Amino acid sequence: MAISSKCGFYVSGLNEMSLRSKSKQSNSRAFPVLGVDFLGKPISDQKGLKDSRVKSPSNFFVRSQASICVSKAMKWWEKTLKPNMVEINSAQELVDSLHNAGDRLVIVDFYSPGCGGCRALHPKICQLAEQNPDAIFLKVNYEELKTMCHGLHIHVLPFFRFYRGAEGRVCSFSCTNATINKFKDALAKYKAEGCSLGPAKGLDESEILHLAEIGEISARSSSSPSTKEERVEEDVVMKSIDLCGVWSNAIHNHVIQLEEEESTLVKV
Repeated sequence: MAISSKCGFYVSGLNEMSLRSKSKQSNSRAFPVLGVDFLGKPISDQKGLKDSRVKSPSNFFVRSQASICVSKAMKWWEKTLKPNMVEINSAQELVDSLHNAGDRLVIVDFYSPGCGGCRALHPKICQLAEQNPDAIFLKVNYEELKTMCHGLHIHVLPFFRFYRGAEGRVCSFSCTNATINKFKDALAKYKAEGCSLGPAKGLDESEILHLAEIGEISARSSSSPSTKEERVEEDVVMKSIDLCGVWSNAIHNHVIQLEEEESTLVKV
């Protein structure tokens, strides 16, 4: 945090005494010399000041004015971020980001501002994000989204989840600076382009339903590929189709039976 300040003061009394600061130049360095203007006569703070006595004024007040300018420094998790690193601010934003990622590899980085391991690992994660621009790094602040993290069973930090297209979550683990190779190996394994057979899966269906139950996302999330309500609607449609087929077959069989009875009566 950078702080700059300036301050000045004025002393007033019956004798109208003011203080000022001036500097005396020398070849080596400048030394401040205090000068006093008393009743229009300058008095030096050196030899002449010893023999001079200034009577203290009866009413004496000091008027001061100060201004402080504080500039906010960047927090460690805000430094060296790359364009493919995105801060997640809500559970719905996490669900939507995973759903809209398509077939790209997505790494969800769960961290905490007070986690020493997270802070030490942050520069390396930023470096790996720069080396893999096609991957998406989603950063989740555990302290700000604690309810969501508990709903996703995140209890160890730093923690990472890898997602890929229709496969959904492909791996998850915790690692530190000492075990960074675990992260590098997973990145090398899953970053290769694959052929997605459907839309991005994202979070598991059970996780989406649980987040909806605790109020972190809407009950009918547009990012959920298959909810209970949608499955019920599909079942109703399929049963309606089956029912139509049954009625069609019954009518067809009834017509055939009538035709056979008519032909039998004609013969008789």
